[in-house]
Amino acid sequence: MTTAAAAIRAVALMLSMLLLLWVGTSHANIEKVVFLGPKAFPIPPEHPNLDDLQLASLSPRRPYLRTQLRAAFPGGGTNKGEVSWFLLEHLRAGQRYELRICWAATQPTQFWLYTYPLPTVFETPTLITSLASYSGSLQNPPLVAGAAEPALHGAPESILVPHVADPSSILFLQLFAAADYFTSNASLMQNVPLLDVDIILDPYLLNAIPRSLVPTATYIAFLAAGSWLFSGIAWSFLSAFSQTQVVKGSDTTESLKKTS
Repeated sequence: MTTAAAAIRAVALMLSMLLLLWVGTSHANIEKVVFLGPKAFPIPPEHPNLDDLQLASLSPRRPYLRTQLRAAFPGGGTNKGEVSWFLLEHLRAGQRYELRICWAATQPTQFWLYTYPLPTVFETPTLITSLASYSGSLQNPPLVAGAAEPALHGAPESILVPHVADPSSILFLQLFAAADYFTSNASLMQNVPLLDVDIILDPYLLNAIPRSLVPTATYIAFLAAGSWLFSGIAWSFLSAFSQTQVVKGSDTTESLKKTS
């Protein structure tokens, strides 16, 4: 391949990458945590059990949850704002997962995400106290004038899933939300609005790439391959055209010589 052909193909690849800039953008913030599914162990169905906690849950079969979270300004003994708890269940031991939380850029917030195996939570006083307090707030929500309760959107079965004695790989998700803004509006500084968030559980394909990125990676691969093939066809056309022009020029020169 000549230098000119390589240059044309390089330009074609650059143009194909520039086309990616036309992909729709989203005005949102994302925080994520990557973890491995823990070993499975039996969960007894007798009460009290995990269902009694009334935690929202995600699983590979129900990986998406749209909800509202409470947030607070740092202070009162904690610099991480308000805490929320969730269940990540029906995981596969040793499988890599990515959990993302997305929220609107118009609601400046800092998030901290932590995952814990069940034994760690039950054996750590600070964690079990935090979990019990949050679970109690779900069962006995505080009544605040003018404040709406967090809403969960999605299939009802994604909220509470019966747990049986079969071995299951489960993690607790602890999520902190701290308001990260300043305004002259005294009401907003005193009462932080509820946050509209999307929580997404994304398994890794072959523990190498998030499954949600597979369509994008496939699109980029096809775009690059198409650009490469198109550049080869364009170079062949240009080469044939230039050779035709050279032949025509030679014939014209010969004709002039014979005429003279």
